[in-house]
Amino acid sequence: MNLLDTAAPSWDDPIEMLYACHGKVKKFCNQINKLPDYLQQNGCNDIAKQAITQICTYFNRAAPLHHEDEEQNFFPELVQFYPLAQPIISELENQHIDLHENWRLSAVLQGERDALDSLLIQQFTQGYAKHIPQEEQLFEWGKQHIPAENLRKIGQMMAARRQ
Repeated sequence: MNLLDTAAPSWDDPIEMLYACHGKVKKFCNQINKLPDYLQQNGCNDIAKQAITQICTYFNRAAPLHHEDEEQNFFPELVQFYPLAQPIISELENQHIDLHENWRLSAVLQGERDALDSLLIQQFTQGYAKHIPQEEQLFEWGKQHIPAENLRKIGQMMAARRQ
């Protein structure tokens, strides 16, 4: 096993950071999908509370920052070098609004309930399941069309947003 291949992405490669965020979204959506059965079988025990805290922290803090990274830095830069991306970007920005609205699941998760609305969970996780592949196509276009120096600047702006 080569441990160097498992290094986390850095802000020097903002597209890989965006992909890494998508990996976390997928992980947390998977956990959300498992929560109703877990809560039904085990109640809202310490394990469930810890998972809920991690999920809520991610979608309340990191996910909005990720969307800002895309909307304020990556998307405008991509359009500058690949204008054909604009219609997809417009759709994705509308999806960001819906994804934030669907996060009303947060109130349910933080309520220490023994049951969760499966339809609400499905709506939330399916929204991301639709959204992520569309965005990742743009990431690939970004790799192809945005110059390396511009990508470094995007990474610097993304890092600064978190300080």
